[in-house]
Amino acid sequence: SSHNNNNDNNNMTTKNAAQKAIKEICRKPRSHWVGDGFHVFPVFANKAFTNEMSPFLMFDYAAPKEFLPSVTRANNNKRRGVGQHPHRGFETVTISFQGEVEHADSKGNKGVIGPGDVQWMTAAKGIIHEEYHSTQFTEKGGIFEMCQLWVNLPKKSKMVEPRYQSILDSDIPKVPLRGSTSAGNDGDKVCNVDESLKEGYARIIAGEFKGVKGPAMTYSPVNLWDVGLLKQEKEFELEFAEGHTTLVFVRKGSVEVQGKKLSLADVAIMENAGTKISIKATQDDTSILIMSGEPLNEPIAARGPFVMNTQQELQEAMHDYQFGMNGFHHY
Repeated sequence: SSHNNNNDNNNMTTKNAAQKAIKEICRKPRSHWVGDGFHVFPVFANKAFTNEMSPFLMFDYAAPKEFLPSVTRANNNKRRGVGQHPHRGFETVTISFQGEVEHADSKGNKGVIGPGDVQWMTAAKGIIHEEYHSTQFTEKGGIFEMCQLWVNLPKKSKMVEPRYQSILDSDIPKVPLRGSTSAGNDGDKVCNVDESLKEGYARIIAGEFKGVKGPAMTYSPVNLWDVGLLKQEKEFELEFAEGHTTLVFVRKGSVEVQGKKLSLADVAIMENAGTKISIKATQDDTSILIMSGEPLNEPIAARGPFVMNTQQELQEAMHDYQFGMNGFHHY
């Protein structure tokens, strides 16, 4: 082709060696309860906490579920969720899709996230926190849907001070999947943005898509995109950094990734080689979550809520938690 790669978005694009192949598809696992508030699919199943998924550790998806109103008493024992528990060595990323999640931790952070909002908690050196349905949601009841992704930290960042990022829906840029990325077409982009959002869009929570950066700060290169494929049979090509672990998860509807069909709560694990993924919805209003990141290539030692590099560090974490030291104090 006489066209160079800067002109990627014309119809001359050929499917070439840059395409990422599917390594494996993990089909929807059986669901289970986490506490009494989160009925989740453990999406990574037996791949959780393996280097194959690095930098990602674990992913729980709570599909839409109706909760009836619950009367809260002054002592709050009616809240649904998970009580105080520790974390060290990684980050928890919670995305609310429907309903509200309330968070409190040993660093004094408190907050409620609602539909479209994200809470990015870096446990790092150590934190104790709790996660419940919000008081208001508990009283009113309704449909609840959320997910939680655990992102590993590089060895050098595992013992940094904890950090809490509350990212509101309004902070997250929404970028059309279609449309030119070449600099000369800016005028054109502005006019067609609403029109092209109707076909498909990506909400950039972390990382970068078509030059638009997400608000989340990360300790290693991570992309987290909440993608809407609104019209079936419209094909889009997405681009990633060479060598990244890349995962495509179906939250609603169904898609074809590189020609293979995925349905609700399935995840495609892509080969690290290659940079492009071709994707199309096979139902209108399909939603997918795309996770990609640079593999850490460091040993993973995991036990429950602690993820370190060695067994010795796990022992230290359990000791610190037991004695309320080094980041672990109840509140």
